[in-house]
Amino acid sequence: MQSVPNVDFRAPNINKSGVEILDLEHFYSKLARCKFCPSKPHRINYFCFIYITEGQGGHFVDFKYHPFQSGSFIFINKHQVHAFDLESRPKGKMINITEDFLNTILTNIRIPFFTPTHLVSSQQPLMSLSEALIETCEHLLYEINKAQEAEVSSNLLVQLLFSSLLVALATERKTESLHLSEAQAYRFQQFLLLIESKAATTREASEYAQMLHVSYKSLNLLCKQACGQTAKQLIDAHAILEIKRRLIIGSAKIQEIAFDLGFDDVTYFVKFFKRHTQLTPSQFKESRGLSC
Repeated sequence: MQSVPNVDFRAPNINKSGVEILDLEHFYSKLARCKFCPSKPHRINYFCFIYITEGQGGHFVDFKYHPFQSGSFIFINKHQVHAFDLESRPKGKMINITEDFLNTILTNIRIPFFTPTHLVSSQQPLMSLSEALIETCEHLLYEINKAQEAEVSSNLLVQLLFSSLLVALATERKTESLHLSEAQAYRFQQFLLLIESKAATTREASEYAQMLHVSYKSLNLLCKQACGQTAKQLIDAHAILEIKRRLIIGSAKIQEIAFDLGFDDVTYFVKFFKRHTQLTPSQFKESRGLSC
């Protein structure tokens, strides 16, 4: 069986550089021409937001099924594996953006608690919008689309409008899920970003605490307050998720994956994975219909 495909961002035209807003019904109409099967796991090399305006169903993100309903917003991070459940076919919008576009946006957003990891969290990729935020999102998406389709498109206007959308979402998500001060939220997001960037270097919570210039105890308290898990649990969860991704994507052998992710001993790597998943890496691949 073929491995999970990597999907790149494809700008529909030169005026829509870095951002694409698709009506979901239009997306469904193009399925027959798609080079990969959206209902099967695929890994994206860009950021994808899905806004549900009508209907209910579910979406697979990193091997978990997340049920949604009208007013749900789904966040899919770059390099995450996801899949559409095409049975329900709800109405809504799919917003695809490149990392370069997002970085340009972030340069102009001066909010301490806002980072890409804060908004697009693999811990909880779905949020339910309030009535007020639904109205705001629909208005901003309309204006972004209008700005893109103008005869003389303004990238700056699109960036400013999209900045407003992200700030509105991030502000409500902070209130909804973190219950932290801005300083605490910022530090927690820095910790999550470090996990992403240092995963192959260390899995010791005490070393991450040193990088953040806080005590091990303080980091643990922060993580428990933010998401109910310890720092070590978050570090290990990220490691397991990355192992799963690599096992089903590409052709790297188990030994290669172990060494790439900082495991010097393959036997320990297998035991680590089995302790958290009750499966060996080989068994996990087989459970996904992939040969070892």
